[in-house]
Amino acid sequence: MNNTKHTPEIGHLTPQQIVKELDTYIIGQKAAKKSVAIALRNRWRRMNADENIREEIVPNNIILIGPTGVGKTEIARRLAKLARAPFIKVEATKFTEVGYVGRDVESMIRDLVEISVNIVKQEMQERIKPRAEELVEERILDLLIPPVRKRRPSSNASSNTSLSSVSDDSFNPDQASDEELNERTREKFRQKLRNGDLEDRKVEVEVKAGGSPSMQIFGPQGMEEMGMNLQDMLGNIMPKKTKKRQMKISEARKYLIGEESEKLIDHESAVAEALHRVQTSGIVFLDEIDKVTGGTTGNGSGGGPDVSRQGVQRDLLPIVEGSTVSTKYGMVKTDHVLFIASGAFHVNKPSDLIPELQGRFPIRVEMDSLTEEDFYQILIATRNALTKQYQAMLQSEGVELTFNDESLREIARIAAEVNQEVENIGARRLHTILSTVLEELMFSVPDDIQSGTIEIDKAYVQKQLGDIITNKDLSQYIL
Repeated sequence: MNNTKHTPEIGHLTPQQIVKELDTYIIGQKAAKKSVAIALRNRWRRMNADENIREEIVPNNIILIGPTGVGKTEIARRLAKLARAPFIKVEATKFTEVGYVGRDVESMIRDLVEISVNIVKQEMQERIKPRAEELVEERILDLLIPPVRKRRPSSNASSNTSLSSVSDDSFNPDQASDEELNERTREKFRQKLRNGDLEDRKVEVEVKAGGSPSMQIFGPQGMEEMGMNLQDMLGNIMPKKTKKRQMKISEARKYLIGEESEKLIDHESAVAEALHRVQTSGIVFLDEIDKVTGGTTGNGSGGGPDVSRQGVQRDLLPIVEGSTVSTKYGMVKTDHVLFIASGAFHVNKPSDLIPELQGRFPIRVEMDSLTEEDFYQILIATRNALTKQYQAMLQSEGVELTFNDESLREIARIAAEVNQEVENIGARRLHTILSTVLEELMFSVPDDIQSGTIEIDKAYVQKQLGDIITNKDLSQYIL
């Protein structure tokens, strides 16, 4: 197995190309896209900089400021997918100061490492999949046609030679040895397996029995790793139980491929690669950072929850500025992990964060509220548009769903209007609008509508939403 470490290859993408890729999923927010594109490219620049200064180049962490539903999380998530980097989204409110009940801030790095290990193992499984499939084919054949135990090793070679040299026409079953007959039968079944003729046939597979549900160890506050390591240690000491289970060959193949892949993977190499990726290309998205500022007053004064909130900021500070976190896979340095924080900052403002933490987020981007035109573009231009999702769902039922341009503009207009009058929840408003518009249709398929093409027009949208839009109290609860 290759032990060389590598950073996911993103060098071929320039900042402008990164923005172009993000444009296919997120409408508008040019300033935010520009900032994250530069941050992503800077990672490649750092890895290719002079070795004498490489370690001194730290990422410029970013705070995205804007109301809910404008694309803050989506930008960070798509950026991580683009870079094939380990990514985790955490709510800042789930952490509490050490000494209070709640999660230790270091747990987000441990979770990020766990995600990275899984990513690397999946990549390795893809690489060794052909070899795993060969081994699984042999195991399934062993279950169907158990091999004959060879009694005379000296005659084994000659029997195999004669088997390969004798054609089907000249083969005489009466004169063949048990090994030859067994091998020929296995070859016939091998061909049937490859043709998919035996997928529904049942075989008896030995599977690992589930672990003891009663054994769960919790570490004390701030020492979650100790609990996990003890549980792993005891799990390895306890004998692994197996049980036999009847399953179709199609199911057995999936199970056995997972088992064989696990054996073929170099786990030490996978862990080393995963730790390297976290340290050089990991991305942590800290949502709702404004909720751990100085409380409702915004100045950090007073007692009660403010003490814990400022404590969370102080606990976050060493992680963001660069420290070493202990995980069950080894020590992880956070110096070059990119942190992207976000918050609405309706009541507070970024300057209400403690000065030390403010200094660790030098890039601040204010995101724009979505307009009617933005909503329209979201419905027609994004790769994962909601309209395409509904079309795909109904297509599975044999129904073709189409939206004309007027209907999409009407949906965008209503979404912008409701956001303005009720509460601004950004692009998420499109989910509530579209689900209400299509509710009756989704209920009628396939009982009343089995097939055909259905076009949604402006009149249909107005009919479905007319009463709700005119009744402001109703729209507040439904939309």
